[in-house]
Amino acid sequence: MTDMILPPGLMISAPASGTGKTTVMLGLLRALAEDGLTVQPFKSGPDYIDPAFHLAAAGRSSFNLDTWAMAPDLLTAIAGEAAGADIVVAEGSMGLYDGVATRGLTGMGSSAETARRMGWPVVLVLDVGGQAQSAAATALGFRNYAPDLPFAGVILNRCASPRHERLIRLGMERAGLPVLGVLPRRGDLTLPERHLGLIQAVEHPDLDAAIAGYATFLREHVDLEAIRAAAACNAGVAAGPLPVPPAQRIALARDAAFSFTYPHLLEGWHRAGAEILPFSPLADEAPAPDADLVWLPGGYPELHAGPLAAAQTYRAGLRKHAETKPVHGECGGYMALGEALIDKNGTRHEMAGLLGLVTSYEKRKFHLGYRRAHLQAPMPGHAPGAALRGHEFHYSTILAQPDAPLAQVADADGNPVPETGSHRGHVTGTFFHMIAGEPE
Repeated sequence: MTDMILPPGLMISAPASGTGKTTVMLGLLRALAEDGLTVQPFKSGPDYIDPAFHLAAAGRSSFNLDTWAMAPDLLTAIAGEAAGADIVVAEGSMGLYDGVATRGLTGMGSSAETARRMGWPVVLVLDVGGQAQSAAATALGFRNYAPDLPFAGVILNRCASPRHERLIRLGMERAGLPVLGVLPRRGDLTLPERHLGLIQAVEHPDLDAAIAGYATFLREHVDLEAIRAAAACNAGVAAGPLPVPPAQRIALARDAAFSFTYPHLLEGWHRAGAEILPFSPLADEAPAPDADLVWLPGGYPELHAGPLAAAQTYRAGLRKHAETKPVHGECGGYMALGEALIDKNGTRHEMAGLLGLVTSYEKRKFHLGYRRAHLQAPMPGHAPGAALRGHEFHYSTILAQPDAPLAQVADADGNPVPETGSHRGHVTGTFFHMIAGEPE
């Protein structure tokens, strides 16, 4: 392992979800890139949609950092992806201090832990609608809750008028908090959403124009020079290894139905010399016949269940591969490997039938949280007995799961969950998206 000096950075966070931090993040990434800077984006926490938006805004791949699921060596290895950049901009998840109750491999999973570990000062995005000087009390509480956390200042979002701004600034001055920007209320500064959060970046009707608009808006209302001056970082980190590939030639489903793959996994696979062979089930493409492994990531199969059921070439190729070689699916990919998927209208769609799993979206049930799995059977890249860390986020209900369980699965606090995954022959599947294996 080698020591690296990383560029200065910032953590864009907020008191809660829904404050506008993602649009601030995208506008800031694009504005800094337009100024000629090489900007490295990161996402704190287990999110697989935001990094694609970050890539579109900055022109550089974004990576997740997760203190609950990742060991310190993996965190520093991923942070090392910032080498060569001029500045780092990371986006937090939920509220700044939100995490789980039981410590994981490095921490509780909060954005504050990521910022503290990397030495990135926090830019707190505040929705100031419906309050004036009281906004300073909120911001002061966030700054003082963890006095050792570096704090850059605040961006005031959804400010109603110049008078409103003056009142809020009075409170911030009294609290000694730098105001880095004031964004007036605008109804068009929102991104389309669906049940897992934002729509995918590839589905946005005019994403580049939207991000360019966010950048222009931030230039008009945010002190970019002050933000750049506030960026900082720890002196250096030791680069460790990224995750190794589960096979040499990996056929990876990649289209609007299957797109949720963590960037650090793909980068680790590439760096170790694995060949990624993308194919599109929605285009009725079969996986490469000479692939060693077929991997179906998560996504939105429930929105494309009809075309998947009709994709005969894809299904025949998948079944042929499974006769002699491994197939693995995560969440949406797991559902697509099952017997059937019932959509929100109650229509049953036949899936690949490689597992007996039947899932339904007719009555939505929310499944969200970190997962720790002890494998009871092998899955690609991991032997029985291995412990894996991941995250589950879906609205489907299991109607049938007749195959043998793949793992004993628990939430972050050690409570067992019924979504154990399953296996049959060369086929395995999990409802959680794997983030990393635990160190032996």
